[in-house]
Amino acid sequence: MAYYIGFVTRRPQFDSEWWLWQHFCTFLQISRYLYRNSKMARKEKHIHYLYKTTCNVTKRWYIGMHSTNNEEDGYMGSGLRLRRSIRKYGIDNHTKEILEYFDSRELLIEAEKKAITEDMIDDNNCMNLVVGGQGGFISLEGVKKGGVTSNLILQERLKDEEYKKVWISKISKSVKEFYGDTRNGIVFYDRTGILHTDEIKKQISETKKGTGTGETNSQYGTCWITNGIENKKIKKSDLIPEGWKLGRNIK
Repeated sequence: MAYYIGFVTRRPQFDSEWWLWQHFCTFLQISRYLYRNSKMARKEKHIHYLYKTTCNVTKRWYIGMHSTNNEEDGYMGSGLRLRRSIRKYGIDNHTKEILEYFDSRELLIEAEKKAITEDMIDDNNCMNLVVGGQGGFISLEGVKKGGVTSNLILQERLKDEEYKKVWISKISKSVKEFYGDTRNGIVFYDRTGILHTDEIKKQISETKKGTGTGETNSQYGTCWITNGIENKKIKKSDLIPEGWKLGRNIK
C-alpha cells in the first residue's frame, strides 16, 4: 500500500488557512494508521528499537521507532523532513544510530512518547513534525481525536505573535528545503514533460475561472512609474511624484 501526497507551495494566509497544515498532518496520521493495520503491517516483527538519524551536512536529526525482522534492512526513517533531507543531501550523508532496543512494539511506542516531546519539536535542528507515540493509535477515531486536539493546541499557540513568526519560518524553511529557492535558479521539483489529459485540463480551466481578473488580480489598480533609473509600482489613484513618469525602464 503506498500513498502520494502533493500540495501547493503558495504561502498560506495564516489568519484563515493555517489549519490546512494541521489537517495535512492529520491525513498523514490516518494514512499511517491504515497502513499499519493492513495485512503487510500486521506481520509479526521481533526486533523493536528507537533510533536517531542525523544529517552530517546540516546536523539536523530525526528520532523514530522501527520494528523489523532484519536489523540490516537499510531503514533510515520515514519522517517527511528526513526524506526531504535524504533526497537533497544523499543517504550517504546521513548517519543512523540505534538508541535502545525493546521487547515489544507496545513498549517501543511508550518510549517514543517520552523521547519526542513538544520542546524537542521546537528545536530548529529537530526534523520531527509531531510528538512521539503517534503510532500508538488503536483506532481511526483515535487518530481523528488526536488531529482535533493538535489543531486546538496550535490555534492557541498561534495567538502568541512570537510563536506564530517562528512557526511560519519553520514551515517556509521546510518547503524551501524540498522545492529549493527558485529565485536563485534552483528547482528540485520539475514538471517538465508532464502532460495533462483533456479531463484534467478542463478541471483546471473550471478552477481558474473568475480568478486573476479584475479585483481578484493582485496587480489590479496599480501601474508602473520610472525616473529613468528606478522602477516602482503605485496605485493609479496616487499622484505621480515629480521627476517620475508612467512606464518602466527595461534594462
